[in-house]
Amino acid sequence: MSIQDQIPAPLAASGQTQGFMVNYLEALSLVERLHRLLLDVIKDEFERVGVLEINAVQALLLFNIGDHEVTAGELKSRGYYQGSNVSYNLKKLVDMGFMHHQRCEIDRRSVRVKLTDKGCKIRDVVAALFARHAEGLEDKGVLGPTGIDDITRSLKRMERYWSDQIRYIY
Repeated sequence: MSIQDQIPAPLAASGQTQGFMVNYLEALSLVERLHRLLLDVIKDEFERVGVLEINAVQALLLFNIGDHEVTAGELKSRGYYQGSNVSYNLKKLVDMGFMHHQRCEIDRRSVRVKLTDKGCKIRDVVAALFARHAEGLEDKGVLGPTGIDDITRSLKRMERYWSDQIRYIY
């Protein structure tokens, strides 16, 4: 099924709207595919360096936490992860020794987590992978500073638009 086939009939009647709709649906599809591909790239890197006990989602979680001490709620509110997904993965990472956890002194219901030395090593593998990719994209002329700035600005505008839809429309 092509992207054009996914356009509802009322929208398909307008040529200009249809052209934009096709591009919009293609952009949405690309965002989904890029996320899955990013996870595959991380998985491949971990297989290459012999790290098999952690999955790509967990490795990305460690990378995003970095040197911070956070709660699951903070990760959810930053928009990184779904609720049950982040809780499950944080528990697994603690059980495997990639993270420390400690009950918050103020709110005993809340648990704060931070990376262990083992978790920092995983974070560093992901950081090195991303650094190689950034250098490769620029060196090979795939994307330069202006191109990456344009993509980032556009994605931030979409993020803001979608966030506004959730907050103000519904």
